[in-house]
Amino acid sequence: MDFSFTEEQTLLRNMVQSFVQDNYDFDSRMKIVRSEEGMSREIWGQFAELGLLAAPFSEELGGLDGGPIDIMVIMEELGRGLVVEPYLPTVVLCGGILSRHASPAQQEANLPGILGGESIWALAYSEPQSRFNASDVLTSAKADGEGYVLNGTKAVVAAAPWADKFIVSARISGEQRDRNGIGLFIVDKSAAGVSTQDYPTVDGNRASEVTFENVAVSGDALIGSAETGLSILEEALDHGIGAICAESLGHMKSLNDATVEYCKTRKQFGVPIGSFQVLQHRMVDMFMEYEQSVSMTYMVNMKLNEGEEERKKAASGAKVQIGKSGRFVGQEAVQLHGGMGMTEELSVGHYFKRLTVIDTQFGNVDHHLKRFASA
Repeated sequence: MDFSFTEEQTLLRNMVQSFVQDNYDFDSRMKIVRSEEGMSREIWGQFAELGLLAAPFSEELGGLDGGPIDIMVIMEELGRGLVVEPYLPTVVLCGGILSRHASPAQQEANLPGILGGESIWALAYSEPQSRFNASDVLTSAKADGEGYVLNGTKAVVAAAPWADKFIVSARISGEQRDRNGIGLFIVDKSAAGVSTQDYPTVDGNRASEVTFENVAVSGDALIGSAETGLSILEEALDHGIGAICAESLGHMKSLNDATVEYCKTRKQFGVPIGSFQVLQHRMVDMFMEYEQSVSMTYMVNMKLNEGEEERKKAASGAKVQIGKSGRFVGQEAVQLHGGMGMTEELSVGHYFKRLTVIDTQFGNVDHHLKRFASA
């Protein structure tokens, strides 16, 4: 495998890195998180102007003809800045579903708004009882003439407070956990019968419980069919895993750098604590976990466009590594910083909180160990 980046990808990394350093320092980030809306529309608009929202889409769809590796590059740098703007749900998850599986009419109606930064999307697939099983769907989609009527509740829908539209998984036919009979529907947040209960999450993002009560949608809102809905959703979640693995690299690299710098300057018994061999060993262990995560992240993003079985194995293997390494690096960074490691005023605790959430996002270590073994 060739792990070297192209010149365009290197330039993309440098651009995003420079933007985050200049516009998204920790204090600026905290002001955004603590604001009433919880995100910056101005930053989101600048993402569009820089081409970040268009980067992974083909030229035919108005994009810059990138792919998973370009998303990986962007997400890693956004991770270093703990960026809260909804790049993952809007561009990677919903944008990815639309670009790969929507009809030309659906793409024409919806993708320009995503690429231009005018609309924000959220993927509503998880339910209170479903845990990490995407096929456990109680939300129903009953045929009504040429359209459907949706009823049900979706839980912890990331970016839903900011979203203009949802992609919603709903059961058209079959029993609660059947793999067949699940459809994906485009639903306007402003549609009659859609209600949200918004709240902040521990990692500084925002999410909602979304309820659909007799929400009428046209037949044109269905992406694909009831036979393909679950496979489309699982593919999108694997692409999401590739993206959050890259985001985790940014978090872990920042934690490693901050910990090494702190241990060089913090003194005990008249010498820097970084001179103590036992602490050096712990920092080396942190670095090793990071490097293993880099390898697994590159691997999964290079295999996302391969066959379903290979893609699932790669995604689960990477998610297990990221879950274990993220927890280890986060805990060590907090401990080596002492009590101040968990204070709100220091970025270390915020990176740790985000890594903790990523450990459970799209399935935790135990879930993916089982999925890898079954594959």
